[in-house]
Amino acid sequence: MPASPSTARAINDRLALRLLQQEGPLTAGQLKQLTGLSRPTVADLVERLTAAGLITVVGEAGEQRRGPNAKVYGIVAGRAHLAALDIRTEGVAVTVADLVGHVLAEASAPIGDDMGTGLAVEQAVGLVERVVKEAGADRLHTVGIGAPGLIDPASGELRDSSGLPEWHRRLVAALQERLPEARVSVENETNLAALAEQRDGAARDRDTFVLLWLGHGTGAAVVLDGALRRGASGGTGEIGFLPVPGTAALPSSTDCEGGFHSLAASGAVVDLAAQCGVPAEPGQEPSAVGVVRAAVALVRAAVREVRGAETGTGVSGTACEGEVSRSAGGGGGPGSAGDGEGLGSTPGCEASGTACEGEVSRSAGGGEGPGSASHGEGLGSTPGCEASWSAREGEVSRSARGADASVFPRAVPAASPRAVPAARFLDALADRLAVGVASVVAILDPGCVVLGGEVGQAGGDELAARVQDRIARMTPLPTEVRTTTLGGSAVLRGALLTARDRAQEELFTPGERPVQRW
Repeated sequence: MPASPSTARAINDRLALRLLQQEGPLTAGQLKQLTGLSRPTVADLVERLTAAGLITVVGEAGEQRRGPNAKVYGIVAGRAHLAALDIRTEGVAVTVADLVGHVLAEASAPIGDDMGTGLAVEQAVGLVERVVKEAGADRLHTVGIGAPGLIDPASGELRDSSGLPEWHRRLVAALQERLPEARVSVENETNLAALAEQRDGAARDRDTFVLLWLGHGTGAAVVLDGALRRGASGGTGEIGFLPVPGTAALPSSTDCEGGFHSLAASGAVVDLAAQCGVPAEPGQEPSAVGVVRAAVALVRAAVREVRGAETGTGVSGTACEGEVSRSAGGGGGPGSAGDGEGLGSTPGCEASGTACEGEVSRSAGGGEGPGSASHGEGLGSTPGCEASWSAREGEVSRSARGADASVFPRAVPAASPRAVPAARFLDALADRLAVGVASVVAILDPGCVVLGGEVGQAGGDELAARVQDRIARMTPLPTEVRTTTLGGSAVLRGALLTARDRAQEELFTPGERPVQRW
């Protein structure tokens, strides 16, 4: 059955508005070319949308810059204003934007653990009101909020969680009271980060992927066939509760200690760095982002030194008269399970005990070592720095010698001894992350995992390559591991994108219609 004239007009209007959002301002001729509609139909929709206050002339194009065909039309950005909030345990960040998503003002404020619930809510609401004023907005049409915790899929409300501050839930209700005309919605922070990575970040070319959030805590978001999956209770991706080997106890329904959280949360990452001897950034308290960033910087500097030596002096990059260890050359490298052995922590150089005149023992390439699973044993203790790979004097990995430029090196030259603990730390951290990633891959087969959050961004390609190398050894399912391009800002970006979509869905649709939840 053909569409009615009113339905056809609505479809054409939505198509034109979507193109103006995606492409930016366009002439009537460009709209005709992109939509495939006739010239009279385009002229009608332009007149209709202009009369509705949705689009306006924003300039002229062409050499003559005269006549109706030269007019450039754009969405009336000031038709509505949006706000996005990123609620964290330690504070809140706010962004206010126009209808097309252009940021007009933004700010953030810390909220301490010692601040009472009422005062915390007032401080967060006050921050929103201040940013709205700075943006020059009279009122907000839509507010999108990203928060840790479970979102009830039926009500869309943030569920009560024992491990999260009470002011999180109170803030949502307070905003609805103080902004009665605004559409206020809340979504899990990691889910919003995944939507942002899919639209504007590292997963733009993927319909199916998993985002592993690495920040103060851990989380995961699952996108399958282009759709975000929340699960029956809204808890898809609560990877912090995933039981893992080597921890002191199992996680409980109210506490993720003993789960993957114990391996990869910020406190665990800082402790691991200290075990490996990686210093914090000068003048700062140790943080997961700081120690990972410092380790990556040391390894990158060492790699530049290796490559500079190769190009400048003709050094082959091999160890002790040209020999390279099995693990460095890719035979049974970090985290591998060779010769029928089970998966163990990556063996350290100290486990070999031979290394003279270029000889390398089998244990350095994947046999017995601290924490390894040799002789058919399963996964042992929690992967730690003492079990990770370390570079013996003069060893350089195959990738450092340029054999595979797409994989960042995992070895450092003897001339950079400070980088040795940094490389060991990144290897040990990759061991831990691979435990969680491998579980996700085995169940979902996403084909792509994005290491997100501030820690994922700090680890860069050096950390992602290490995790991908381990996953390739642990599962037959091809999995690409990527680094976030948005980092910690992905939550705020995702909240803004969903607020914009919701506002445009309502404003760009003729007639009254119920507001849809995300």
